[in-house]
Amino acid sequence: MSLSDHNRRHPKKIGLALGGGSARGWAHIGVIQALSEAGIRVDCVAGTSIGAMVGAVYASGKIDELEEIVLQFDWKHILHFFDIVFPKSGLIDGMKVADFIRSHVEGKNIEELPIPFCAVTTDLTTGHEVVIQDGDIIEAVRASISLPGIFTPVKKNGKILVDGGLVNPVPVSVAREMGADFVIAVDLSRDIVTKRATRFAPIADTSPVVPGIEAGRNSTVKTRISALINKELGMLDVPAFKQIRQWLGQDPLPSIFEVLINSIYIMENRITVTGLQVYPPDLLIRPKLGHIRLLEFHRANEAIAEGYREAKARIRPLTGKGEDFDHP
Repeated sequence: MSLSDHNRRHPKKIGLALGGGSARGWAHIGVIQALSEAGIRVDCVAGTSIGAMVGAVYASGKIDELEEIVLQFDWKHILHFFDIVFPKSGLIDGMKVADFIRSHVEGKNIEELPIPFCAVTTDLTTGHEVVIQDGDIIEAVRASISLPGIFTPVKKNGKILVDGGLVNPVPVSVAREMGADFVIAVDLSRDIVTKRATRFAPIADTSPVVPGIEAGRNSTVKTRISALINKELGMLDVPAFKQIRQWLGQDPLPSIFEVLINSIYIMENRITVTGLQVYPPDLLIRPKLGHIRLLEFHRANEAIAEGYREAKARIRPLTGKGEDFDHP
């Protein structure tokens, strides 16, 4: 059914379901740009992980400001967010990430946002999906992006919450529950598993070395982050950390980040395939982003461009004959 056909039958409520995908999540910005250019007004947003972060900013009306900032990201910005707390329940505390989100979201509570918004999280104790649709925005997004083992979990209402991608990577079902009768979903897992297996070799990077951290001219962001972790661990005289430092320094095996995240990617990819079959969206946008790694947030320009390109391609059949996307 085309969106124009749907318009003629019902007063439509358009929902946007933004999937998880770490650095690939900047593609959501490009998708949102394409939707705006097509005159598609979104009535509600459901987001998982990075989708929750971008979705919250979009729902607050500050997506243009976010794009301007992320297009300036380089490896130094990425390292800035690494407030390492190892060996607690995650490598990164997430306070700096929370501060970043806070600076780009209007209002304190979700119910104050101009566009209704939900963040999808997972209850680590029960494995159940937990949808946060009111209360503190930062807490909700912070919980949704809490990749197990990477970010520390968030405690809320007696629950221990982690990344929503463990149970609902592309939250079409949540958008439906919010009242959307036409759901546009963005899945960032297209070709991620097949491309990931060939991406363990370092990529040349001629950026300057972080002061106080040993890293060669051809080191990657991942290498610098591993060096940063090594530096932090080196301050603690615990025998087990010596073994950890050895693991971080070994090549060509994937880093601890890649082992953990690739495992999560494989699981989320399988869940996404099943979820989209059970809860199919009315329009599915799947940018090709398998070449962008977990921590490559400095490749925002590529991700945004691909999100925009794929969204335009998917929207074009609906707009090519002059279909009206405006609400009746």
